[in-house]
Amino acid sequence: MPGRRIDRRTFLKIAGAATAGAAVTGGVAAAVGLDNSLLLGVWRYLVPIPRPIWQSQVRGDAELGFMSEEHHRVRDFAVLEIPRVGKPLTPDFIAQALDLSRPQVVSILDDLEAHMTFLFRNEQGAVTWAYPVTVDQTPHRVTFSSGEQVYAA
Repeated sequence: MPGRRIDRRTFLKIAGAATAGAAVTGGVAAAVGLDNSLLLGVWRYLVPIPRPIWQSQVRGDAELGFMSEEHHRVRDFAVLEIPRVGKPLTPDFIAQALDLSRPQVVSILDDLEAHMTFLFRNEQGAVTWAYPVTVDQTPHRVTFSSGEQVYAA
């Protein structure tokens, strides 16, 4: 598979925190960079879009103020584990791994899904994708430096 190989930590940074650079093959991806520019990934390249330009396009639901520390833990865990596990992540699996109660995890997943920003669950309530990764087949694939491959959301 063509494309630059990146590790999971770098990919997590691309997903929402910061990165110095990496690419998602087979399509377009976006992330926030170290200087708060939007890193728009097109093919093998990342193009920075200055904060004032991308922020002018952000509307209410994209705000992150609703997210607690636990929201970030659950979301970050899903992004890291989907490539490792390669199948949907159940609330029980997430709760046990993060030492949270199942009702707390379900509530957090409800919040994250309701904001239509970070994840999607299947009919059984298991997380099938957590931006930017998914267990569902898409035309976009990522290969980590470890050799793991995952579909990109």
